[in-house]
Amino acid sequence: MPKIESKKAEVKKPLTKNQMIANIADTTGLAKKDVNSFLDALTDEIKKSLGKKGAGAFVLPGLFKIDKKQVKAQPAKKDVPNPFRPGEVINRPAKPAHLKVRVRPLKLLKDVVEENL
Repeated sequence: MPKIESKKAEVKKPLTKNQMIANIADTTGLAKKDVNSFLDALTDEIKKSLGKKGAGAFVLPGLFKIDKKQVKAQPAKKDVPNPFRPGEVINRPAKPAHLKVRVRPLKLLKDVVEENL
């Protein structure tokens, strides 16, 4: 896969979707319409993978991995020591079961971030 040189400019704010589509279209030579349809297809694949019938994880090779995890319900707890004020006790309310989504960087993304430090 050939490396594509990009203009190095200081980015002060995150790119908007339209700016990102324009940058990708300029770099690859594709039409903005094609880039937009690719991003929509990628979004649909992520939704399928993380949906009820999906695998529960999505990997964009080299960049990131998205996992979903079911967290069990936590019962209410009484007279728990307060970690911020020793000697005091607090009551913690119950927490219902919920899904947690985690995005983890993979090697290529970690290397890109380390280069820019």
